[in-house]
Amino acid sequence: QVQLVESGGGLVQAGGSLSLSCAASGSIFSINTMGWYRQAPGKQRELVADVTIGGSSNYADSVKGRFTISRDNAKNTVYLQMNSLKPEDTAVYYCNARDVRSRDFFGPGTQVTVSS
Repeated sequence: QVQLVESGGGLVQAGGSLSLSCAASGSIFSINTMGWYRQAPGKQRELVADVTIGGSSNYADSVKGRFTISRDNAKNTVYLQMNSLKPEDTAVYYCNARDVRSRDFFGPGTQVTVSS
């Protein structure tokens, strides 16, 4: 099992920036990909960005050029720097870890609210 704890998030005006971080514990040796998902009210959870243990990253089209994902393997931590935030970025953001068996683990989530 993998446990994930997110920090960061909060309320920001449109055009502002926020940073999220997520620390993994437990069976960390089994983790391959780490990333972030988000879920807005009335919508399905969607992938925001992820990064493999080798450093290859992937972004949703809606956040490309504005968000940056990074990972510190020594600290078992993944970060998400969010710039030029828009009201449509408002959602609960969930940290995700996928292990070598393709099992997904999620953190409890952190709220990000962008006011217009």
